[in-house]
Amino acid sequence: MPALDPLLVRACRRERVERTPVWFMRQAGRSLPEYRALRERHSFFEVANEPELCAEVTLQPVRRHDVDAAVMFADIMTPVVGMGVGVELVEGVGPVIAEPIRAAADVERLRVPDPEEAFAPVLEAVRIVRSALPADKAVVGFCGGPFTVAGYLVEGRPSRDHLTVKRLMHDEPDTWRALMEKLAATSAAYVQAKVRAGADVIQLFDSWVGVLSPSDYETFVLPYSAEILRSVDVPTIHFGTQTAGLLPLLARAGGDVIGLDWRLELQDGWARVGPEKGVQGNLDPAALLAPWPWVESEVELILARAGGRPGHVFNLGHGVLPDTDPDVLTRVADLVRRVSSLPSAR
Repeated sequence: MPALDPLLVRACRRERVERTPVWFMRQAGRSLPEYRALRERHSFFEVANEPELCAEVTLQPVRRHDVDAAVMFADIMTPVVGMGVGVELVEGVGPVIAEPIRAAADVERLRVPDPEEAFAPVLEAVRIVRSALPADKAVVGFCGGPFTVAGYLVEGRPSRDHLTVKRLMHDEPDTWRALMEKLAATSAAYVQAKVRAGADVIQLFDSWVGVLSPSDYETFVLPYSAEILRSVDVPTIHFGTQTAGLLPLLARAGGDVIGLDWRLELQDGWARVGPEKGVQGNLDPAALLAPWPWVESEVELILARAGGRPGHVFNLGHGVLPDTDPDVLTRVADLVRRVSSLPSAR
């Protein structure tokens, strides 16, 4: 009998599965003491750029929580480093760009790199992780969504309102399109290379796209996200936050599964996405800081809202918070396995 594809892969295809797959965004690092111990000796980019270290950090939460996927440890700005952009990860701030992109000449200087050359350490880490994982667990490769990455490049650092980005979009649309074309081409090549190295699923993280109006998203972002998502032949997950008003457009851009944050109930988000897509989510990461009876009730409620419908992937509505007790994550993963395996849940 041929081996089955990983559970997450089958769920993303909306196949009937034996239970709901579970993994957590930002599960690699931050909340794990074993990760913190490693970071005392190595910087973020040292870990990310050393294949053995990167693979170790990626595998730590799979060993700890027995989740159904290993999400590669990386930063969403990794591709733009290969484009020739100077990026510093500042503690408590986030990515800071040495020379922000503000004009057509800045865009012209960006190169679209050969992924096998520019991202060789990342790709070797993918190969190590895939070889180390059991066949029923998936490797999730990811890249930043084009708007979110452009936001950092143009603003120069994290921004709440993205006014400089929006001004560039509207005042210099040709410059904006040139920037997005290069980002989409680089990101598509990056995720294609990850798939060749062994990634089973690709997730597009467009974390800040919720600051846009539907018309701005449709005009200035959707075509470029679509280009990245259709560039691979493995299941894809399309994620953003504060996207309740954008969900139909995110679904149109692509992704076999659409990520939902916690700001709307799962069944309502699924209705906006449409029946031809799966959904991922959508526990509030802050709920994991509450007493266990509350966590348990919230997890069970999300599973009840999904109703065993094909295409649900259990996850948080965003990433694991640094103060999260790892034991709570382990208990959540176990609870999802147990409850979703019951006959009444299928």
